[in-house]
Amino acid sequence: MTRRIRIGIDTGGTFTDVVAFDEGSGELVTTKTPSTPRNPADGFMAGIDKVLGLLGLPEGDGDAISAVSHGTTVATNQLLEGKVDALGYITTEGYEAMLEIARQSVPDGYGNSYFWVKPPRIVPRDLVKGVGGRLDFTGAEVRPFDEDGARAVARWFKAQGITTLGVCFLHAYANPAHEERMRAVLAEVHPDAVVSLSSEVLREYREYERAMTTLVDAAVKPRLSAYVTNIKGRLAAYAGDRRVPFYVMKSNGGVLSADEVVHQPITTVLSGPAAGALGAALIAQVAGFDRVLTSDGGGTSTDVSVVIDGVPTLTTEGSVGAYPSKIPMIDVVTVGAGGGSIAWLSPEGTLKVGPQSAGADPGPLCYAKGGTEVTITDAHVVLGRIPPHLLGGEIPLDVDAARAGVETLAGKLGLGPEACATGVLEISAWNQANALRQVTVKRGLDVRDFTLTTFGGSGSLLLCRLMDILAIPTVLVPPNPGNVSAFGLLTVDVKNDYVQTHVSLAERLDAGVVSAAYDVLTRQAADALAVEGFAPEQHVFQRTADLRYFGQAFEVRVPVPEGDLDDAALEAAADAFHAEHRVLYGYDFSGDASQQVEWVNLRVSGIGPITRPEIRASEGLVTGAGAPSSTSGGEARPVCFDAGVGYVETPVVQRDSLAPGASVPGPVIVEEFGSTVPIHPGFEVRVDEYLNLIVTRSEG
Repeated sequence: MTRRIRIGIDTGGTFTDVVAFDEGSGELVTTKTPSTPRNPADGFMAGIDKVLGLLGLPEGDGDAISAVSHGTTVATNQLLEGKVDALGYITTEGYEAMLEIARQSVPDGYGNSYFWVKPPRIVPRDLVKGVGGRLDFTGAEVRPFDEDGARAVARWFKAQGITTLGVCFLHAYANPAHEERMRAVLAEVHPDAVVSLSSEVLREYREYERAMTTLVDAAVKPRLSAYVTNIKGRLAAYAGDRRVPFYVMKSNGGVLSADEVVHQPITTVLSGPAAGALGAALIAQVAGFDRVLTSDGGGTSTDVSVVIDGVPTLTTEGSVGAYPSKIPMIDVVTVGAGGGSIAWLSPEGTLKVGPQSAGADPGPLCYAKGGTEVTITDAHVVLGRIPPHLLGGEIPLDVDAARAGVETLAGKLGLGPEACATGVLEISAWNQANALRQVTVKRGLDVRDFTLTTFGGSGSLLLCRLMDILAIPTVLVPPNPGNVSAFGLLTVDVKNDYVQTHVSLAERLDAGVVSAAYDVLTRQAADALAVEGFAPEQHVFQRTADLRYFGQAFEVRVPVPEGDLDDAALEAAADAFHAEHRVLYGYDFSGDASQQVEWVNLRVSGIGPITRPEIRASEGLVTGAGAPSSTSGGEARPVCFDAGVGYVETPVVQRDSLAPGASVPGPVIVEEFGSTVPIHPGFEVRVDEYLNLIVTRSEG
């Protein structure tokens, strides 16, 4: 009988992480392979070959693959690196300066940004064209669409060779007719153009955010479409021309088929980080932790998020690099503090770390692939905190090259090499700590109330220092932490989000009108799930609404009861808004009749559930120390935890030798195939029944 293997693949800057799930036996297999930045598809296919081999399947045997879910950084990296090709913007005549006007917000506040100048727009002013015609906020036509003007604009962009276009007309969220007519004109006059319409990308008000989100969608569409098409073709060839279901992770915590994701590429801008947050959320929840911070450390960056009751927090106020994107996404803060982040000197001679990264090619000095600058990984190697090899010996590291680079940098700072390497890691730890504060303290949460879950290849290297800086009591490190994002891809349902702006004071709201609007959104979600192959009885719908007090600029999202709505249901949603407002801001106006509640956006998420891998507890617990020590003949090496103390002989333990219930005091280095966990003096690590490492401070 043919085995059915579901595969999750997360492509990062340094390594491509792979997890395979045998749907018959329930077996999970994980591995990693070097990423191939010049053609990420090469690393993708190499990962599939490798993991199938570990399952005992012959090389190139794609018949067993039942589905592949993928977290990709193609769109993310394009935006972070600012590599936006020539892009055109078509808007309502008279509103061509929308992007320049933007919003009045200034990074770091006006006091620290007196000489701040707005960065260049995603579309330069000379590539913005207006078309006549006008709708009001209800969608009613004020002036008819200017067909002749639209054709002239289409001819102009064709003559300029601009083939990627974003269309955002005023109030198109209420009525898409003018935008759809513009697309028809472009298809006739400029058929080679790739077009994104705001009424399809983001059907809600706030013209600047809707325009930017549409333009970002258009900007990443050609590159992501080419990448996904390439992967689909190679998967089909690998499986003997059999169509393999291929899903791509979305920023909202769901996946979507590759056939559909090319039509909404902006939904993938936080693809990898979203999968990691979901995988870590499930692992921590099973282990008994309901308030969790996730920290995903890779080769280029560290991504952090908040999980409460097993659910990562969502936002529609996110951004990628310099570009705001008002789509539903898991609330992730990214900082340039990955293993490949570069240590450098500012013009004032002070030490800085990141956000520039050596990535996978050429990589850190210790990779011996032509890297010329010291990275965080080099600092760890010099201090002995990671072994002189990666992936269980598959990738040897050049310790001497790393030491020479650190010594050169240390000489410029007037420090010893250990002090310099420790300084690099200290700066990285504070960068990560500040990111964790952004998702907690900045949102009114006490970081000390949370358990930190660290994963990714580099995510656990500084966990003891983070516990000191943030006073976090407990850290959880999952099994195979370098592959948590890939594992998360196997736990994710198919999910689509739909929104419709519907601004109305609660006292004037008509329950029948609101129900009808939700019905339209639900039908759209149901149609999308049907295309994805889900039967009607499998469909799950979640309804929410964005509410605010009249006069506020931002909304709070609350659940809306299922079924036909009546006045009682609308009142229940308003009560939920008052309660959530108090949680978020410390006050509400539930007893003040002068403060009116205003509804702004109606939302529906359509979900197609999948079967998740089961996280199983291990049988039997042991008690007492579960590791050899340097004095009893076990493996050990010199490790520097404190530059003032120098190197101390430290036990090195292979993680798979630690049985559930084992407890090991620091200092100790816990190693496994995809990552390393240094446990500093004054800390201890135990293994729980799910094989998670639980790190706490030593008693006494």
